[in-house]
Amino acid sequence: MLSYWCERAWLPDGVADGILVTVAADGGIRSVERAGPRPHSHRLFGLVLPGFANAHSHAFHRALRGRTHSAGGTFWTWRETMYRVAGRLDPDSYHRLARAVYAEMALAGVSCVGEFHYLHHGPDGRRYAEPNAMGEALRQAAAEAGIRLTLLDACYLTGGIGEPLEGVQRRFGDGSAHAWRERVEALAPSVTDANTRVGAAVHSVRAVPAEALSDVADALPGRPLHVHVSEQPAENEACQAVYGRSPVALLHESGVLSPRTTAVHATHLSTDDIALLGGSGTAVCCCPSTEADLADGLGPMRELVDAGCALSLGSDQHAVVDPLAEMRLVEYGERLRTGRRGRFDPHELLHHATVDGHASLGWPEAGRITPGAPCDLVAVREDTPRTAGALPEQIPMVASASDVDSLVVGGRIVAQEGVHTTLGDVGTLLAREIEELWK
Repeated sequence: MLSYWCERAWLPDGVADGILVTVAADGGIRSVERAGPRPHSHRLFGLVLPGFANAHSHAFHRALRGRTHSAGGTFWTWRETMYRVAGRLDPDSYHRLARAVYAEMALAGVSCVGEFHYLHHGPDGRRYAEPNAMGEALRQAAAEAGIRLTLLDACYLTGGIGEPLEGVQRRFGDGSAHAWRERVEALAPSVTDANTRVGAAVHSVRAVPAEALSDVADALPGRPLHVHVSEQPAENEACQAVYGRSPVALLHESGVLSPRTTAVHATHLSTDDIALLGGSGTAVCCCPSTEADLADGLGPMRELVDAGCALSLGSDQHAVVDPLAEMRLVEYGERLRTGRRGRFDPHELLHHATVDGHASLGWPEAGRITPGAPCDLVAVREDTPRTAGALPEQIPMVASASDVDSLVVGGRIVAQEGVHTTLGDVGTLLAREIEELWK
C-alpha cells in the first residue's frame, strides 16, 4: 500500500512530528496517523503542508516576466505588451507554454490552479474548427504537468464600457453572452475529467455590459464564478460615470455576487463595497505580487475577511510563481497599509492558500491533510539558509518556492528536488517556449 512518512506535517489541529499518510486507490488520503519511519514508505523531508491552490492564473502572461520593466508606465501600458503576446498564440503553442508554466507551479508546491481563460479564438476573432480548442490545450497542459485545473471560462464582450473589441481583443469575444454561454456549456462536459473542473467568469464590468451580467451569472449553476473587480481606479471611475455605481454595486444588483463567486483583486473598494461582498458571501482572491508589479495598490484584505469573505491567493500574471511569497505579501501589504504587524497569522495565511483557495476553485474536499481529502502534499525543507532556525509554525513566513522539496498530487510524486518527474528541467522548457513566442 502506497504511503508517505512525513518528518513533520501541518494537520488541521496543528503541526505534528512523525506522520504516516496512507494513500487510497483513488488517490485520496486513506489514513493519517502518528508513526515512526516505515521502510516501505516514501519519506518526505521537512514540514509537509497541504498542496497549495493558485486561485488566479493567466498562463500566457508568464511570457512577459522580465520583459516589461525598462520603460516604467502603468497597468494600461503593460496591457499593450500583454496584447502582443496574446496575438501570437495558437492551440499548439499555448499548450506547450501552459504546460511549462503549470510545471513551474508544481515545483513551487501548487497542486491546483484556477485558469481565468479568455484567449478563446483565432487571431482574427474567428472560432477554431473546435470552438474550445484553446481551453482543451489548457486542460491537456495541466494534466501533463500533473496538477489539477479549474478552467474558468471568461465572458469578454467589450473593449471598455460601451466600446467595441478591437485588434487582438477580438480573440477574446463571442459576440454575445448567449453565444458565450452556448460555447461554455459545450465546453463543460467535453473537458471535465478527474483532473479538471469547469467554471465561469465575468472578465470585468469593463468587458461585460450590465445587461449581460445576469446571463453569465446564470450559466453553469453550482460551478465557481470568478470576476475581476476594482483592480484599477480607472475601472471604478468609468463604471461610476456610466452606471452611477461602483463595480461591486453593479455586480450585486445583477446577481453576480454569491457564495460561489470570487472577486479577484478587490483592491479599490469603499466601505459599502466591502459590506456587499461580505454580506453576499462572495470570496476574494488577492494576487499580491501582481498587484505590486502592476502598481495596482493595496486592497483592504483584513477588512474583507472580517466582513465574511473567504480569501484565496493567486499568481495572476506570474511576476513570481511562489505561493509562500504570496502568503507573506498579504501580511506585508497589510503592514504597509496600516502600520501594524500580525494582521494575518501564519495559520490564517496557510488556510487561505489551501482550504479557501480550493473551495474557490470548486474543490472543497481538498486543502487538508486528513482522511478523505485528495492526497496532495508539499514538503518544505526546514534546513535551508532561509528556513533554518525557524519555528515550524512560522515556516510560511520565511520559506520560498526554492525550499519546496517535493510535491505529491493525488498520491503521485509530481516534482522532487527542483525537477519535474515527467517533464524534467522546467527552466529549459520555459526558456524554449518563451523565446519561440517572442521570435
